[in-house]
Amino acid sequence: MRSRAFSVLLPLLAVAAASGLGLAARQETQTTRPARAVKLTPQQQTAPPAAPSPTAASAPLQRPFSVRVVAYQIDARLNPSRKTIDAVETLRYHNLTGQPLDTFPFHLYLNAFQPQSTFMTEVNQMGTRGTGSGSAWNPAHFGSITVSSFQVEGMGDLTGQMRFIHPDDANANDRTVFEVKLPHPVPPNEWVTFHIAFHDQLPEVMERTGYKRDFFMVGQWFPKVGVWWQGAWNCHQFHANSEFFADFGTYLVRITLPSNYVVGAVGDEISTVQDLHGSKTVTFQAADVHDFAWTASPHFRDVEDSWAGSAGLVHIHLLMSPGHESSTARYLHALKGAMAYFDRAYDPYPYDTITVVDPPNGAMDAGGMEYPTLITAGTTWWVPAGIREPEMVVVHEFGHQYWYGMVATNEFEDAWLDEGINSYSEVKVMDALYGHGHSMIDFHGLTLDDAEEQRLSYLSLPDTDPLTRFAWQFMNSNAYGAISYGKTATVLLTLEGMIGRQTMQRALRTYFLRYRFTHPTGADFLSTINQVADRNLDPYFDQAVSGTSILDYEVLSVDWSRVDWWTPRRKGRQLYDDTVLIHRKGDFVLPVRVRIRFDDGKTVDAQWNGRDRWVRLSYVRPDRVVSAEIDPGHEVWLDRDMFNNSRTTDFQGLAIGKLAVYCQFLDQWAAQLLSWLT
Repeated sequence: MRSRAFSVLLPLLAVAAASGLGLAARQETQTTRPARAVKLTPQQQTAPPAAPSPTAASAPLQRPFSVRVVAYQIDARLNPSRKTIDAVETLRYHNLTGQPLDTFPFHLYLNAFQPQSTFMTEVNQMGTRGTGSGSAWNPAHFGSITVSSFQVEGMGDLTGQMRFIHPDDANANDRTVFEVKLPHPVPPNEWVTFHIAFHDQLPEVMERTGYKRDFFMVGQWFPKVGVWWQGAWNCHQFHANSEFFADFGTYLVRITLPSNYVVGAVGDEISTVQDLHGSKTVTFQAADVHDFAWTASPHFRDVEDSWAGSAGLVHIHLLMSPGHESSTARYLHALKGAMAYFDRAYDPYPYDTITVVDPPNGAMDAGGMEYPTLITAGTTWWVPAGIREPEMVVVHEFGHQYWYGMVATNEFEDAWLDEGINSYSEVKVMDALYGHGHSMIDFHGLTLDDAEEQRLSYLSLPDTDPLTRFAWQFMNSNAYGAISYGKTATVLLTLEGMIGRQTMQRALRTYFLRYRFTHPTGADFLSTINQVADRNLDPYFDQAVSGTSILDYEVLSVDWSRVDWWTPRRKGRQLYDDTVLIHRKGDFVLPVRVRIRFDDGKTVDAQWNGRDRWVRLSYVRPDRVVSAEIDPGHEVWLDRDMFNNSRTTDFQGLAIGKLAVYCQFLDQWAAQLLSWLT
């Protein structure tokens, strides 16, 4: 998920001036849709995934892609006027844990939208996803999910055995997780079938789910079983700063709603059947996915397109809201570009469809979210072409099809493995599509690169939490965003400078191919990097991933004197004692390169391990030192202050004047942007 309001650019630009960031001025019938999905058999539901070679180009994946632990069938009916859903769910669960299971936990995410839930308590205390803290309770945001019947085949009605649990805190008022103890255990490698009837009360759009007028974005809406992971059940409560974690499987979902509604959902639409009462039932099927979400509105315009990837044709459904037509071409360009990049860089997109939802005005909280084969975008009518927020959101959310959708790490506990790796991938795609240096903003001479924006996000709160912090345990929502997204991207950009772009590309591809359709850990990711780079990068990872140290190097002084300074100056050849003093201000130790330039135009590159607090670089030459620069290749993106990375012996009035012009321009541009926003 990527949450970025346009107004966030203003404080980021302010941070830029303080951190040395370079800103350059300059119809109603039975229908069937073609699909790659095959008829699902029990054998296919449990077959293991392919085991690709991580070092060789992979052939297109053949179904099944994943170990299918779950099989959901859901019949749901939407009541648009009451903003409710009534549904019946059949869940078949395959016990592949290797041991008998007699207790099963389930998520009830919609119960988070209640004033005494853990989620709302955290929102009130520290905000959510960059919104800030102190949010007042709005009754329109109330949501709930009520299980009216819970039956287990062969074991009877166990509704009375349901009890709410609180695995993460002691909040007895939180009802986002319940568990049921069965009368007898499910043996290893056997199936158990649950029949669940439930009722949803949707909130006005909040946290990427709910309604706005007659627009519906329905996510995290059904009872979802937890994941048996690392020898135990993993089923966290819904928190303000966390997303989701679930097993792979199959979905067959029938949605009944008024016939004038346009529907989009995860997977393939396989039929639409009209009834005699002005309603229709639309059926969707999906396989090798770990979630199901859907959207509906009578005002959507379904823009159909396609993209030919190396695994075949992908059908594109772009559901546009009124007033946003001008963004259609921008969305499609960004989507196809991202699909092409990921196809080349990592592996083919294995599904035959992708749906992009454009939320209507007033429902921006539904934008910037990912589900398997379905993403939500976000725009307004006034976004200038040079402000590439709509493109960035599409690129970012499509990237989640790989890191969230297929690799499927535990986002409760390791948000950085999805959001952060995806933010790094976003940088690479945006550069490829829109040009390095101005991929995010290229507007009336003001430019900003996506990599720079990631770094600015990181610099807003650089030392509060390690990347490895559980999502709900960050200092606050802003720290969660700055670290999980911005810092991770910046850490990986710096790593790219250390091991080389091609090695970095190969390492990420290896990681994806090795762990797609599994649930890897942070250790899996880091060990893959070490293996592919053929070096021990743990000292870097210990600081950048597990630690909170700040990286900041500076050139303290650049000076020269005559070697024979005590004698009168003589004509002819002189020797000079040239010295450069380098200081490590932060606690982050990283070898750095220093480029020293002399008055004859020649340069010398020195490498410093950075272990001490400072180092003096000395040279005896017939030339005088004129400047020194740390990290001349600009590869150490983690450096907190880039202004202090260089120093010269001569006063550079031109540079001061140019900086003043930049500051004046930024002030005027920010005022114009603020006037648009208000």
